Amino acid sequence: MNKILVFAMLSFLLISCSEKQEIEVTANDFHNANDYVSKTMVHDIFSPPVASRVYAYTNIAAYETIAQFDPAYQSLAGQLTNLKPVPAPESEKTNGKIAALVAFYDIGTSLVFSEDMLKSKRDSIFQNWKEIDEETFKVSEAYGLKVAQHIKDWMKQDNYAETRTMPKFSVHTEEEARWQPTPPSYMDGIEPHWMKIRPFAINAADQFKPAPPPEFSMEEGSKFHNELMEVYNIREEIAEDEENSEKMAIAKFWDCNPYVSILRGHLMFATKKITPGGHWIGITKIACKKADADFDKSVYAYAKTSVAIADAFISCWDEKYRSNLVRPETLINKYVDENWQSVLQTPPFPEYTSGHSVVSGAAAISLTSIFGDNFAFDDDTEEDFGLPMRSFKSFNEASAEAARSRLYGGIHYRSAIEVGLVQGRALGNFVVNKLQMTSEKEADGEIASK
Repeated sequence: MNKILVFAMLSFLLISCSEKQEIEVTANDFHNANDYVSKTMVHDIFSPPVASRVYAYTNIAAYETIAQFDPAYQSLAGQLTNLKPVPAPESEKTNGKIAALVAFYDIGTSLVFSEDMLKSKRDSIFQNWKEIDEETFKVSEAYGLKVAQHIKDWMKQDNYAETRTMPKFSVHTEEEARWQPTPPSYMDGIEPHWMKIRPFAINAADQFKPAPPPEFSMEEGSKFHNELMEVYNIREEIAEDEENSEKMAIAKFWDCNPYVSILRGHLMFATKKITPGGHWIGITKIACKKADADFDKSVYAYAKTSVAIADAFISCWDEKYRSNLVRPETLINKYVDENWQSVLQTPPFPEYTSGHSVVSGAAAISLTSIFGDNFAFDDDTEEDFGLPMRSFKSFNEASAEAARSRLYGGIHYRSAIEVGLVQGRALGNFVVNKLQMTSEKEADGEIASK
């Protein structure tokens, strides 16, 4: 009896050893990839518009890869501006998930400055997979690199390189209504030519051109002056009890300023944070995890949302440098209180419309189309930056709070916030309706009930 048992065990071991171990790729691998890109861009201090471009191209590359293997997803070729079909896989041994991550990382490392940070994360994962099944990994890697090169060739035509050599933004200090650099570092206007970047899904940068801001007037009782004083008065209200102020907590949670200058005597240094787009990419991860979305569905969610975010920045920046409106801080310091300081540091670009409002509105519409309208979630995206989690009943509720935070932070007037949210939601609806990426059920939030 013992001999029979020993023989059976040996036979089982021999069969087990002869079976080839498969590489397991999970949704967490893709979440981590986006996290690594975000952390690298925080380290490199990418501006919000430039960061949105990185998220878009990396996630589109991954999505176009999985669309070749999963019939539930349709290619974005012909749907995004000038995007042609990616090469088809040549080998049946190609693992689409591995190829998608290879494409994602290859695009990512080509767009960040600190390539080694991203490569070290990538290489540790890839080496492990290579040791499990070298043949499958190499075939998949080769295909992922083909897709990445296809996306790079498309990416090179988006006018980004040309905008790097365009002139700086001209500041007209003699006109009070126009934007002026703000303290403490008085930086030049960031990305004044971003509206010239090729859009992804929208038809043109000015497709969602908002209504103009209220007419500039420092006359008491005018709409513009009333909105200016609202910013001042809210700051005074917060100052009465900053530690317990909900408005202060909201302002800080949605700050998302990648470069905050701090002065200590003659020394200036910076604290680094995630961008507004990066915050919504973090919310995408939270939603995917709560919905138990698999690898392909997660890639779909990131790609769709990153396109909405990227186009939102193009649309918003088009208006910012058209209206070229002065920030509240400049006028309050000149006319009301020279020692007044906003809760948040004023970002270095014109005021109207609010970037966070436009981007949050667009991202919320995209995520709602995937996960549903009443998708409650706990947002812990800012915990890495020392801020507590906040909870929301829906993406639209979160976007409304994100927009409102700019008023509490003292960096935007009410009109820029309210109009910006409308602008972003209209853009988001256009992107959602235009892009046919998956079945109607999934587009209506079916993924949320998994």
